Amino acid sequence: MRAPFAGIVTTVLLAACVGPSGGGRGGGRFGPPGVIEPAAPRYINPGTLAALPGFTHAVRVGSTVYVSGEVALDSMGRLVGASDLRAQARQAFANLAVVLKIAGAAPGDATKLTIYVVNYSPRDFAGIREAAPEFFPERNPPAGIVVGVQSLPLDGLLIAVDATAVVRAMFRPLDERPR
Repeated sequence: MRAPFAGIVTTVLLAACVGPSGGGRGGGRFGPPGVIEPAAPRYINPGTLAALPGFTHAVRVGSTVYVSGEVALDSMGRLVGASDLRAQARQAFANLAVVLKIAGAAPGDATKLTIYVVNYSPRDFAGIREAAPEFFPERNPPAGIVVGVQSLPLDGLLIAVDATAVVRAMFRPLDERPR
């Protein structure tokens, strides 16, 4: 004997999986009308920053920005601060800030940092934080970790910083919208 509500439950579950029909955004190659399509990735490679071969500086998908490890190279690809971790940290975080700005974010939007340091010692962290205070606020700093590594992709590099950031929504109050 079949349960009396089995057909109703199956219908409701199927309707929930398909989503609302008509009237909404979407309806393209990713699904039926009313289903929101995923945001297309936007690849960000500022011409003013030197890049490590084989990597995009950042990829923005929707409101999330994924930044590759930014390093201490100037716009001409020259190493900044040879043998000076603090100087390299300042340059790497400055490059990170530029990439975030182009992606529509700011240092305060960074939700996760991964910092790679050649021959890392815990005493190095204070200097790294001092090199980029805008990335390490006293209240609500980003999630993150410092990873000690043997080397980085180019000789002389001492630090690389990658980040994930979420761009804050920009809404105008109703009384300020153009009419």
